[in-house]
Amino acid sequence: MREVLLLCWRDTRHPQGGGSERYLEQVGAELAASGIKVTLRTAHYPGAAKDELSAGIRISRGGGRFSVYPRALAAIALGRVGVGPLKGIRPDAVIDTQNGIPFFARSVVGAPVTVLVHHCHREQWPVAGKLTGRIGWWVESRLSPRAHRRNQYLTVSLPSAEELSGLGVARERIAVVRNGAEPIPHGVSAGSPSTRTSHPSIVVLSRLVPHKQIEDALAVVAELRDQIPGLHLDVVGGGWWDEKLRERVADLGIDSAVTFHGHVPEQRKHELLARAWVHVLPSRKEGWGLAVIEAAQHGVPTVGYRSSRGLTDSIIDGVTGLLVDGPGELTAAVESLLRDDDARLELGEKARVRAREFSWEQCASGVFDVLAASVRGERVSGLIGSSSSAADYEPEQATG
Repeated sequence: MREVLLLCWRDTRHPQGGGSERYLEQVGAELAASGIKVTLRTAHYPGAAKDELSAGIRISRGGGRFSVYPRALAAIALGRVGVGPLKGIRPDAVIDTQNGIPFFARSVVGAPVTVLVHHCHREQWPVAGKLTGRIGWWVESRLSPRAHRRNQYLTVSLPSAEELSGLGVARERIAVVRNGAEPIPHGVSAGSPSTRTSHPSIVVLSRLVPHKQIEDALAVVAELRDQIPGLHLDVVGGGWWDEKLRERVADLGIDSAVTFHGHVPEQRKHELLARAWVHVLPSRKEGWGLAVIEAAQHGVPTVGYRSSRGLTDSIIDGVTGLLVDGPGELTAAVESLLRDDDARLELGEKARVRAREFSWEQCASGVFDVLAASVRGERVSGLIGSSSSAADYEPEQATG
């Protein structure tokens, strides 16, 4: 395999870029480092270069939120005849990222297409508006599975694979390659008693968008601050829902107990994680939850919703964190961990052990295997390139 084309509606530098974009680019960078030519076609945004080289990946940008799709297809079609921004590309394999809507690259590209789906978006589509939401869910749940009925699928967690199967995608065409994680940056101390805040502290690491439900974490603080003196919440990440969340903080009267850090460099992000006692991820939906593993690298357990699906894979309930079934249980679980030092330490240390299983090198190796199989005309399924699953992880592995 000499050349790969990656398609995604955003890249990691996009103001609304997140974990799904990071997955694709980290894999792309690892493939490029192995000598494969990698091109990423994505949307343009103010201040971005139309064409640049980053981490060995050529990034070509064009179009906006919706126009990115037809413009990418046009660029691919023109590129095959030596015209336009993608002229000269001859990919052996293509990853078509479906963030709700796929590019339908198979209609124009002359190479096998793998459809990358982090999770299904049934719960998120209403935010786009009633009509757009209905059309989007129809495309995602009906049109795309039919159009890609012979294509390989790739996803990041076992629950997401189950969701795809529920939409009619054949299980024998769904491969699962979990996220990797970068090592803690040089110069940052891994979480330990010496790095923790002297006061009880919660951290949320997330994009600030409605479906992440950061409001539920704010409600935890409002409920517990009088019972747990000094309680503070650090919100790490940015997004277009930022102002709404700040308004909610003011409404709850917890301004002094919450700090919004916005987008921060990797080093600062890890410093904030190392300070925390508990990580809260109250998202309505997650494909995997990379933030869970990043917190775990610092021995910080995560509390999240079972209904988010993906967190049932990244969190081993009662072993590396806690899964709950609603806002009331979220508050109770956070309170129990803040008050019980021994339980918090045990969960955190087991989470730290599990976090060592995940690397971007291993992730990229798994994706390479999936793409190589597609080039050979084969389909693969199940968990690829991972040493364990939530089902077979034993607690004694973390304590022995």
